[in-house]
Amino acid sequence: MTGPDAGVVPGDGAPTLIAEIRRVLARVDAHAARATRPTDPSRSTPEKSAAAAAAAASTGTATGTGADSGSAGGPVGPVTGPLDALVACFALTPFERDLVLLTAACEVDTTTAARCAAAHGDPERAYPTFSLALAALAEPHWSALTPVAPLRRWRIVEPADDAQRGRDQSLTLSRLRLDERILHFLLGSPYLDARLHGQLRRAPVPEDLPPSYDLAASRVAAGWTTGARPDAPPLVEVVGGDPRGRADIAAAAAARSGLALYAMNAEDIPTAPGERDLLARLWQREAILLPAALLVEAGELDRDQHAATDAFLAGAAVPVVVSSPDPRRSDQARGERVAVPRLDDEEQLGLWTDAFEGVVDLGEGELRSLVAQFQLPPHVVRSAAATVRRELPAEDEPDPALLAWRAGLNEARIGMDELGRRIEPDAGWDDLVLHERQTSVLREIVAHVRQRATVHQEWGFAATLRRGLGVTALFAGGSGTGKTLAAEVMAKELGLDLFVIDLSQVVSKYIGETEKNLRRVFDAAERGGALLLFDEADALFGKRSEVKDSHDRYANLEVSYLLMRMEAYRGLAILTTNMKKALDTAFLRRIRFVVDFPFPAEHERAEIWRRVLPPQTPVKGIEPELLAQLTVAGGSIRNIALSGAFLAAEEGDRLQMRHMLAAARTEYLKLERSLTPGEVRGWV
Repeated sequence: MTGPDAGVVPGDGAPTLIAEIRRVLARVDAHAARATRPTDPSRSTPEKSAAAAAAAASTGTATGTGADSGSAGGPVGPVTGPLDALVACFALTPFERDLVLLTAACEVDTTTAARCAAAHGDPERAYPTFSLALAALAEPHWSALTPVAPLRRWRIVEPADDAQRGRDQSLTLSRLRLDERILHFLLGSPYLDARLHGQLRRAPVPEDLPPSYDLAASRVAAGWTTGARPDAPPLVEVVGGDPRGRADIAAAAAARSGLALYAMNAEDIPTAPGERDLLARLWQREAILLPAALLVEAGELDRDQHAATDAFLAGAAVPVVVSSPDPRRSDQARGERVAVPRLDDEEQLGLWTDAFEGVVDLGEGELRSLVAQFQLPPHVVRSAAATVRRELPAEDEPDPALLAWRAGLNEARIGMDELGRRIEPDAGWDDLVLHERQTSVLREIVAHVRQRATVHQEWGFAATLRRGLGVTALFAGGSGTGKTLAAEVMAKELGLDLFVIDLSQVVSKYIGETEKNLRRVFDAAERGGALLLFDEADALFGKRSEVKDSHDRYANLEVSYLLMRMEAYRGLAILTTNMKKALDTAFLRRIRFVVDFPFPAEHERAEIWRRVLPPQTPVKGIEPELLAQLTVAGGSIRNIALSGAFLAAEEGDRLQMRHMLAAARTEYLKLERSLTPGEVRGWV
């Protein structure tokens, strides 16, 4: 097959494109005919023709216009489709439009090379050039050749580079190529430019959104057209929440604006100006052709990457959403800022109800318990429901409520493991050796956590009190007195994860970093209401110091921030300290429960010794009452018992008092103490 249709697989825009190519090629043929007339006094070299055409173009006329040119190709008729879309989107002149068609002809018409060679009068130049376009096409203008004009700015048509054209060949005689992405667009086969693959990914549109998310999506869509400032680009910031939630809001906004949404990480924006400009031009061209909006996911960026991101966004002439956990600081003009809303309990209940629709034996009461415990984004709730549906058929005695609770815990753990040490709660109330006074307070704390949904929502206390609804506790006592064990017992009772956060690792000497670290902990824990145990609170707490310098002022701010987050926390937050007397009474008033863990008395130490030795351990002559003479706390008792068991196992013997004595001496060395005669009286 030859002629204009050769090699073309027609798409939506192929018939119109082929018809227009025929018209442009007719002009090329007419120019070739004029150039080969024996009596034509204007016949000259292609270089002279180009110079004459350029001169004519600069004065508003052109070689090849007039009666001859009109009869060669005929007037441009009304057409629709990708070609007109390209012309409208990039504001191409009629000359630039025909130049695009001339370069497209090389790809879809096998006769184009010969016709270009004939028009050039040179068999070696069997390709389109600016020289040929200026001489053959209607309404030529030299400005079409400039790098800032639409054809070259948007890389629609590009001349061969210096290496390809050779040193002796001018710009006007360089081979012109139509960009491959533009060719496929004209033929009705749109796709994302291959040069953007790996940097951009398609963001799916959510099937539905909670009402507050839907309202946020409407604000984003409106922000693209009505910016906060007249000089601001069509850019909207979406802050807060989790990355998926921000992406869902942006995708919904794009969809209702008639746009697709593509996402990229800010870390992938080139810092080199040339590469960044190329990326910006390619994306803006894609945004126009598809059409589409861009989601830039910005996390913590170093200075160079932050500057590159600002420069990239400053030139945005198409809809862009910047997604970040916190508002970005920038000297550039910015548009609307939309915060991801926190879902209220009714919205959360609707999410869980829809996600678990069809799961039997899971009533509203169980769902409300899940809502009271977990603050999960919509996509995570759906993931938890999918997990339950997969596991239900494999259960001998299916308990959907328990499976849903476990699924919620598993989803909420994501992001927490790197922030603290997770303890699988295994201890029960029987493992605690405490006075009844302390035990009753611990049980009261459990009741506050377990019944908060009833008291806060059903009984209306949340609307009346509004603030300070978090359950906070302070465990005060020496090392090894059972503070962590008590937290573990409560976590098991409540069916929660226990995360131990070492405050000595959270506190930073750099101003503002401590609050940032604490915020990461609480934001991650809010998803599942895990029991948070802040160990070594003495690293942060202390008597409120007189403000003598900026460090004193910020140290007090750090404590206030921690207590503020604890009071607002949905779960249970516990602080531990070895020096209760050093704490400021004003801070203590903001903590709901204070539990003292005294050093165990001798009879309590004897009970700890009885409980610490497993029943299957082979023993001989072990007397807990004599071991209780050792004046050590429960933590050291566990260490001595475990070390003595290893010594006995190494000897191949049963566990005896002599093994305990050797282990006790090792523990006392660690404590920098010496065994007294009274501690070993009766068994040494």
